[in-house]
Amino acid sequence: MKREIDILTTDECHSLLSACSKAPTGIRNQALIVVLWRTCLRIKEALDLFPKDVSGDSIRVHSGKGDRARTVGLDPESSAVVERWVTKRREMGFKPSQRLFCTLKGGPIDTSYYRHLFKRLAKKAGLDKRVHPHGLRHSGAVHLLDGGHKITVIAKQLGHSNLATTNTYLNHLKPADVVAAMQSRPGWSEDQKKPDKVQELMNQSDEQLGALMRQFLQSQ
Repeated sequence: MKREIDILTTDECHSLLSACSKAPTGIRNQALIVVLWRTCLRIKEALDLFPKDVSGDSIRVHSGKGDRARTVGLDPESSAVVERWVTKRREMGFKPSQRLFCTLKGGPIDTSYYRHLFKRLAKKAGLDKRVHPHGLRHSGAVHLLDGGHKITVIAKQLGHSNLATTNTYLNHLKPADVVAAMQSRPGWSEDQKKPDKVQELMNQSDEQLGALMRQFLQSQ
């Protein structure tokens, strides 16, 4: 059985970003967190990016699931965080031909590095939830839904070719409507008495009783 995904709130994502160091690796890690969270990329999609794939307001994904390419949107605040890393890596002498998210020696980063890193960052940030790359993607999708964005837009951001997949995805991740429905159910204990119909009639005014009687006679 798959473990349920922990959805991070916006504040918890901010705490995760704040837990990153001020060193170049911290600047890089902040940029990756933002990309996973705000653009809902899969970890492999993010680690396969090159600097040329990032523009001011969008990211071009070339290694999507099923080898499907797509363009995802990038909000201004997130773009600034990514641009900060792009500037830093340029200052460090990295070439455009090297991956956007690379090691300090310019090599590619294995996905396992970030799985372990996010556990450490979550602990540093004081988060009790399980934090991992795919969880940030899921959290981003839920935040888009909470923001009132259409399913069609969310599906394109996620890279889903079928809207049914996105619906299933979001229903699994955000069962708030189910919880709300359960909260509104009537109680089941024995002291939950049914309305006293006789008492209800006694509380009616003469005009109300007359109207009820006319309604009854007309129905006969």
